[in-house]
Amino acid sequence: MTNDEALNLFRQTGALLEGHFVLRSGLHSRQFFQCALALQQMRIVEQFGAALAAKVKHLQPRTVVSPAMGGLVIGQEVARQLGIRFIFVEKEEGKLVLRRGFKIEPQENIIVVEDVVTKGGRALETVNIVHQQGGKVAGVATLVDRSSETIHLGAPLISLIRLEVETFDPAHLPPDLAAKPAVKPGSK
Repeated sequence: MTNDEALNLFRQTGALLEGHFVLRSGLHSRQFFQCALALQQMRIVEQFGAALAAKVKHLQPRTVVSPAMGGLVIGQEVARQLGIRFIFVEKEEGKLVLRRGFKIEPQENIIVVEDVVTKGGRALETVNIVHQQGGKVAGVATLVDRSSETIHLGAPLISLIRLEVETFDPAHLPPDLAAKPAVKPGSK
């Protein structure tokens, strides 16, 4: 699946929004990828999952780990497509943690799968949890890489969509964004 084909699926499903948005990172943007809108359709989930699985298969992962909530659907599908185990990290007292009896074996080869990466905060938090548990992160795979700068995750960042989307510090908004009310459509 090419970058344009994946982007087209986001547009067809109404998952690429235009307006004034506050991202999880606190930055503001004119565009927002609401992956949940695309991932509510299993046909699309299968297409995205197959495309991401094809991009990471050479890394020979044993397990996919995703941060909840955004990475759950696509992470599980990538694992299904690869025929490997899927686990997730979730928030507890404001931090991501590995719970529910999930275990990571020493040197277990892991792929972290996320829906969207802007600054990489949740992906990095997930990578760190894998390392703390003794696992090895072979790569971080995401549907959308909308980072505007290099993100240091300690593993290659692999995406279906690479799109430079302007982001702005809330104290330095351009006039067109400052004139519109901001919406925070993502997870908190």
